[in-house]
Amino acid sequence: MRHFGHIPSAVRNGLFHQEPAAFTADSDSRTLAVALGATLYSPATRPRLADAVRKQAARGVVSMVLCLEDSISDAEVEAGEANLVHQFADLAAQAPGDAAADLPLLFIRVREPHQITDLVARLGETVRLLSGFVLPKFTETRGRPFLEALTLAEQACGRRLFAMPVLESPELLHLESRAETLAGIASLTGKYRERILAVRLGVTDFCSNYGLRRSPDMTAYDVQIVAAVIGDVVNVLGRSDGSGFTITGPVWEYFRPGERMFKPQLRRSPFLEGRAEDLRTALIEHDLDGLLREIELDRANGLLGKTCIHPTHVLPVHALSVVSHEEFSDAQDILRPERGGGGVLRSAYTNKMNEVKPHRAWAERTLRRAEVFGVAREDVGFVELLTTGLAALTAGRPDS
Repeated sequence: MRHFGHIPSAVRNGLFHQEPAAFTADSDSRTLAVALGATLYSPATRPRLADAVRKQAARGVVSMVLCLEDSISDAEVEAGEANLVHQFADLAAQAPGDAAADLPLLFIRVREPHQITDLVARLGETVRLLSGFVLPKFTETRGRPFLEALTLAEQACGRRLFAMPVLESPELLHLESRAETLAGIASLTGKYRERILAVRLGVTDFCSNYGLRRSPDMTAYDVQIVAAVIGDVVNVLGRSDGSGFTITGPVWEYFRPGERMFKPQLRRSPFLEGRAEDLRTALIEHDLDGLLREIELDRANGLLGKTCIHPTHVLPVHALSVVSHEEFSDAQDILRPERGGGGVLRSAYTNKMNEVKPHRAWAERTLRRAEVFGVAREDVGFVELLTTGLAALTAGRPDS
């Protein structure tokens, strides 16, 4: 799989200075953590879940969470588990061998630790399509049994399985217990570092503890109590000294009914006269202007990727994850071997100062993102990436 793989290769070549690299579920964990992108959630009870997974893969989704937790009622859990076993069998039947590489990275969000070992046993051979589990309401005390169960499940199936803890508990939100809770989470995740693919943020749960809900024209960073928690999580778990993890952006709750994302004229041609103004109007009309601002703020605050609950959110997240030609140029300059001793240099775009030592961690992170999301050509920006991606979706599944 690769990002923007739904766009024909000849068209991709015209968009990218460096095309996104292909990867598989067996790629190294650092690559997969960055490659998660827009992780699309789906209830585990969907009757045609396997068809939905294949459809979203063809639309550019590279990671999905099949949810047995908050997205379904308590009474539906047993049926959801049975449905997952059935749907994985369906996927496996139509994805033998190398064909499985065309499926997204698949994760199951469980409620309790015992579900991990139980589901792995029930999935049998089809566990080869599973990349891991999402662990809800994660703290040191609650998270330990989940990670112990994951270890047992790995041993039982002989396959690498990742964990993605979700930080959403009241203990993390409340000021008086936050530091201790974060320290405990850091200690536990550090012991299981090889199994932690990414850390996810449950901002909806944070808001619910205070009866809050952000409107579509506000980002998570406009809700100060939430912004404070995000900052503290990144402070403890997102450090660039080797102790940190990839931390993903919070869910965007708003969407318009149906699958039609933008005005028809934006979907017919990737290069329109006045396209920026037309696109901006369409985004505002479809409640996505706030999403775009939040994605930019996610990255500015050290987050990468995003939890998504609607397919129309995926392409904007991915388009804004592409590294610009200017960013790529700066990162390459900073990391040149001859710059190892430090110093200051003017950027190739002659519009900023690049300090080699202070900007090194940023440059390394930027080149990792460039590997999986690609580098745009010098004259290509978000508008071209988004509108070309939309045109490819409406044209059907092209060669990739």
